[in-house]
Amino acid sequence: MTFNLATTLRESAGMNPDRPLIHFADRAFTYTEVDRISGRVASGLLGLGLEPGDKVAVQLPNLPQFLFTYFGILKAGLVMVPLNPLLTAPEITYHLQDSDAKVLVTFEQSAEAAHRGAALVGGITTFVVNIPGSDLRPGGTRHYDELYSEDTGEIHPTTAYDTAVLLYTSGTTGKPKGAELTHLQLYMNCTIVGEVLGFRPDDVGVAVLPLFHVFGLSSVLNVAVRCGGTLVLLPRFEATAVLESIDKHRCTHFYGVPTMYVELLRADVTARNLSSLRRCISGGSAIPGEVIRALEEKIPGMVVLEGYGLSETASCTTFNTSAEQRKVLSVGKPIWGVEVRVVDESDKELPPGRDHVGEIVIRGHNIFKGYHNRPEATAEALRGGWFRTGDLGCRDEDGYVFIVDRKKDLVIRGGYNVYPREVEEVLYEHPAVAEAAVVGKPDEKFGEEVLAFVTLKQGTQVSGADIIAFCKERLAAYKYPREIRLLSELPKGPSGKILKRHLRS
Repeated sequence: MTFNLATTLRESAGMNPDRPLIHFADRAFTYTEVDRISGRVASGLLGLGLEPGDKVAVQLPNLPQFLFTYFGILKAGLVMVPLNPLLTAPEITYHLQDSDAKVLVTFEQSAEAAHRGAALVGGITTFVVNIPGSDLRPGGTRHYDELYSEDTGEIHPTTAYDTAVLLYTSGTTGKPKGAELTHLQLYMNCTIVGEVLGFRPDDVGVAVLPLFHVFGLSSVLNVAVRCGGTLVLLPRFEATAVLESIDKHRCTHFYGVPTMYVELLRADVTARNLSSLRRCISGGSAIPGEVIRALEEKIPGMVVLEGYGLSETASCTTFNTSAEQRKVLSVGKPIWGVEVRVVDESDKELPPGRDHVGEIVIRGHNIFKGYHNRPEATAEALRGGWFRTGDLGCRDEDGYVFIVDRKKDLVIRGGYNVYPREVEEVLYEHPAVAEAAVVGKPDEKFGEEVLAFVTLKQGTQVSGADIIAFCKERLAAYKYPREIRLLSELPKGPSGKILKRHLRS
């Protein structure tokens, strides 16, 4: 059996050749154009002497060249290694060495660090995508346009189980590991998620989530291409730019992480026509119920649906399919073909109920092939045929999954388990709180103490003591935070996810 994920682009281009695949700034690229240009990149990569299975690292923000390179890599039978444009030179060195990458494609603003990182590895051919009108590149690098060669129209006949993308985990515990995502795994995810979202050829999505992240790559880009729809490509999240895009392009789908929804909640929407929005999808981390309620009240017709997934599951595992079927605070039910269990430390399945919290384990078509060159880590993660997520949660009698927290985020105070998300939900209920994150702080008496980091809504003033008193009325004595630290902003990663590891340090 042969199958290449790039077939999704080719098939959609055949059905709707003149439909825009992406809008970027003032330019639109049709399916035919992206298919043709990515074919030229595929020929250029093979012209470098690369062979099927070789790795190509791509360190680009949300630009048209991301799509050209991504589908070019797939068509050539190569493996894409998406990298964050904000990585430092030592981090780039690590990723290039660990992935065995042969080529690096980077952006002008990242090129200096990328070149230094690649130089420490040696033998890496580096191409730079320049800002229009500029040609600033470190010596020894090549212009991206040099990759363009003649499009042969060929798609390499990879097998369904060949690795298509080597996606590095966030590295919250130890060094990042490369999760091998196959052509079939990614195809199944975008096909089923497209059905779940009801994404149609006439739909337009906002692609502001970074495409180098699994959420943006698998559940935004791949879904749109598989379904033959359109994306508005935005290089960075700015609430005003997002709202302008929704209004201008009559966008029907918005995808974001909770911090983006918090910013939209703060934004002025009175001058925008947002009536085209049908679905707003949240993932990456838990979205507070209070944020969902406030947004849907602020923007009539808006429906925020939460899902759950990881890099190792090609993004989506569970989802709330509609406003009528969702349960706020739940991440929904497993998507088609995926099984989810909640188990104790002996791997025994726990019964439904909020009192039966255990580790979430998953199996199905969405599970990754393994960690690149890490057989021991792979065996541990896929123990017994189930993927160990490291997330704590429970199920209800209807099969809805509730994420309580990451195992590593659990706070154990005086022998009692405190789940940060529960405390954060209460903090978000406070009228002055804009964002909140709860972590454990070492404590001689209780082992750990509950510490909350908070940002306030513009124009509000409140003391830490007032917030503690608010929580004390709503939480058990061992749960409420004993300390509140007020910050101007919380540290966030490239996808907008709050970085608790920075807060702990």
